[in-house]
Amino acid sequence: MSNKKLRLIEFFAVGILLGIIEDLIAILFATDASITFSVVWIAFLVALPFAIFSELIVDHPRFWELFFKRESNDNRI
Repeated sequence: MSNKKLRLIEFFAVGILLGIIEDLIAILFATDASITFSVVWIAFLVALPFAIFSELIVDHPRFWELFFKRESNDNRI
């Protein structure tokens, strides 16, 4: 497996894990629900699209470059 793919998988796994932990903390403080497997499963389902978005789009090397297009140096005085 290439270094790039391994890095992608590592950050994706950490993103999922942190997303689940964040959701469980929010559920714990905001509700009286007990933490069960079904609650963890729902937290996983909620965290998954955000981890995918973060890993594939925001962490892309050229994302900020494409999102905030810079003006060329020719237009500057």
